[in-house]
Amino acid sequence: MNFADLGLSDELLQAVEAAGYSEPTPIQAQAIPSVLMMKDLIGIAQTGTGKTASFVLPMIDVLAHGRRRALMPRSLILEPTRELAAQVADNFEKYGKNHDLKMALLIGGVQMGDQVKALQEGVDVLIATPGRLMDLFERGKILLTGCELLVIDEADRMLDMGFIPDIETICAKLPTNRQTLLFSATMPPVIKKLADRFLENPKYIEVARPASTNTNIEQFKVPVTSRKKREALRELLHTDNVSTAIIFCNRKTTVRDLAKNLKSHGFKAGEIHGDMDQASRIAELDYFKSGAINILVASDVAARGLDVKGVSHVFNYDTPWHPDDYVHRIGRTGRGGATGRAFTLITPEDAEAVENVEKLTGGAIPLYAGLANGDADYQAAPAKTADDAAPASKRRKRPAKADAGKSAQRAPKSDAPRKEPAAKVPAPEPAPAKPEVREEAPAAPARSARRKAPRAQAEVAAHSAFDGMDWNGPVPGFLNISALS
Repeated sequence: MNFADLGLSDELLQAVEAAGYSEPTPIQAQAIPSVLMMKDLIGIAQTGTGKTASFVLPMIDVLAHGRRRALMPRSLILEPTRELAAQVADNFEKYGKNHDLKMALLIGGVQMGDQVKALQEGVDVLIATPGRLMDLFERGKILLTGCELLVIDEADRMLDMGFIPDIETICAKLPTNRQTLLFSATMPPVIKKLADRFLENPKYIEVARPASTNTNIEQFKVPVTSRKKREALRELLHTDNVSTAIIFCNRKTTVRDLAKNLKSHGFKAGEIHGDMDQASRIAELDYFKSGAINILVASDVAARGLDVKGVSHVFNYDTPWHPDDYVHRIGRTGRGGATGRAFTLITPEDAEAVENVEKLTGGAIPLYAGLANGDADYQAAPAKTADDAAPASKRRKRPAKADAGKSAQRAPKSDAPRKEPAAKVPAPEPAPAKPEVREEAPAAPARSARRKAPRAQAEVAAHSAFDGMDWNGPVPGFLNISALS
């Protein structure tokens, strides 16, 4: 099958051929005819399957006939992140070059004035993140009553980021007779409920098992200790024939520190994370795409949907906290039928996270044995951490107390001369010092009681010290004097 068999226009086929594509992917082959027939659609597909083109291509032909109106976009595409929105915009520019279509991009991090100006001139395609769209809508800068086609992309990611209430609000303000396309890697109950509410008799397409990983990606887990993670990563970058790589970290601070470390060791590395402004993030991505840098250290802001050709490797410097993120991270390689390799550096503390990933993907990730001494170091670590530190210290203290008690009992036998001074103290009956102090305190005036209270506490503390050592002799005279004087 080729793209000509899907019913696309000649102008669009020319743009697709110019982009270097000849055969559609499975999701494209199934979705494009349904979109051209104006049917609602649910598409379940893993990343790297050509999902974006499966709705961009037919939308261009659907919107080729129609009239633009100010402030009333004819179609709306909702994306969870700025990067995904910008990528979809790139696709429209690439495939729609032979069509007279106007597009606007509504994302945070850029000035709102230019976006409002584009809306006032009228657009055929509006690509937006939910937050910026709601902001402009509440300001009265946009009308949604003329929207004929809605695309909700990366719906499960929208759920993770808390955008579902915004999406429900947006859907409620759109015309009821619109066409709606929903794409997601997984179908959790909340997304299923959203689809049941806002889609009408949708065609259901699933080209891969939900949350499965691309079979073109060779996956490994690399056991290391935390202190050797950087060393292990650098060794892999040197030895595994890496041409271009994306390295994912869980924290923004880790992204910054790791990128700096790689640069100091001579790697051409860049970084992208949520603390960077939009212009800086786009610049770093452009450097990466152009080859000015070949290693991009990123937080999960870049994990989903980024389509960079030729990424040979993905490294999970940190095991992702959410197993779904693992699928989307490694999906940056092995795209468009190419092969790729993915390495996850795992420490003993990552055991539960790795187990959750393997449950989701449906198989154990094989161990990588290529690192020098990496596995041996990892095996040494569980021996230290398997027995929790706090209970161990408590267990060490209990025998110490028992030994102290026994040594106190044995002391007269083993070291009698040194204990003689204590033995010569007169041995009256054990003085009930604690009751005496407690009885005196209430009888004294309030101010006097407050002054004597610390002394009474000192005496109690002194007796407590001897109690723990099985002391059965008299209370030394100097203690009674210091406590009662």
